[in-house]
Amino acid sequence: MTENTRFKAGELLHLRGQSLSRGEPVALPLVQSSMYHLPGQPDESPGYGRVTNPTWDHLEHVLAHMEQAPCLAFPSGMAAIAAALFATLKAGDRLLVPSDGYYVTRRLSERFLAQLGVSVEQRPTATFADGGFEGFAVVFLETPSNPGLDVIDLKEVSSAVRSSGGITIADNTTMTPLGQRPLDLGVDIVVASDTKSPGGHSDLLMGHMACRDESIMEAAREWRTFSGSIPSAHECWLLHRGLESFEVRFERMCTTAGVVAERLQDHPAVRSVRYPGLPDDPAHALSARQMDRFGFLLSLTLESEGKAEAFINGCSLLRPATSFGGLHSSAERRARWGDAVDPAFVRLSVGCEPVEELWSALKQSLDNL
Repeated sequence: MTENTRFKAGELLHLRGQSLSRGEPVALPLVQSSMYHLPGQPDESPGYGRVTNPTWDHLEHVLAHMEQAPCLAFPSGMAAIAAALFATLKAGDRLLVPSDGYYVTRRLSERFLAQLGVSVEQRPTATFADGGFEGFAVVFLETPSNPGLDVIDLKEVSSAVRSSGGITIADNTTMTPLGQRPLDLGVDIVVASDTKSPGGHSDLLMGHMACRDESIMEAAREWRTFSGSIPSAHECWLLHRGLESFEVRFERMCTTAGVVAERLQDHPAVRSVRYPGLPDDPAHALSARQMDRFGFLLSLTLESEGKAEAFINGCSLLRPATSFGGLHSSAERRARWGDAVDPAFVRLSVGCEPVEELWSALKQSLDNL
């Protein structure tokens, strides 16, 4: 992690404290109200809970500090993705999405945007730049891809898209602003699921969108207000609490993931491992250039579907669950959701367990196969 990122992480803890008056609570208050005292003509004061809320206002202030760009909070990562797409696309536009990225983004595009007159096209992450970007209004990126962990050159692709007259949207869920900063590499819009490691405790659904173009942000803000795609005050409060320990958790998770990935390579039950931090990983050189950390997600492929299930279910320190980024290490076979991966492919999300204790449990489960 860069010194600049460390400084921002420390400053984040005191964003609220720097503006407090004597006697005010240090912890962020939870404001749950659908209406506000508003006599006379409406002005800039809060008026209705679908438009604004003091708790989510402060959360957006913290998220903006992390992204170094204006942010909007949403009730899920997919709500943030939907807002970014609907704010930037119109009938007749062409949209390019990764064929091996998060499948719900593809389904949203194919099921709803296509029937509204948007032409949706797909390319695999590893060869995403092949064919160029001429004629695309919006190019949606996801790097590392979920679940395959292939990587796109964000600086090169965003520059090419801009030269062709389009805009880029990057899903930065797997890396977060602490591991990778797409806006600084030229991407126009960042979206992310804060359900994952920013929240960190597997007890909320949230997402955000960040962009330095005010016209795009205003369109997304209107989409949120008119569609009702707003976060609840309680989830905002939970996410804010999670963000205060985020840097500490992320550092430990990434460090542990690097150790685990190296050791998995040497286990005889493991056919292959993907992790951007491994020197021989196909994505390593590019990842080292554009990431501050290599993340906490890795994948391993075992001999068969049955052994993959036995490994997951037989490990005392793995939760067999979908999603990722929580305190608890978790794993799943992504083929069960229809991802184009080997049936024995396992996505492993490394949590905050002590590294030697976690490795001992993983090794024991692999030894028992």
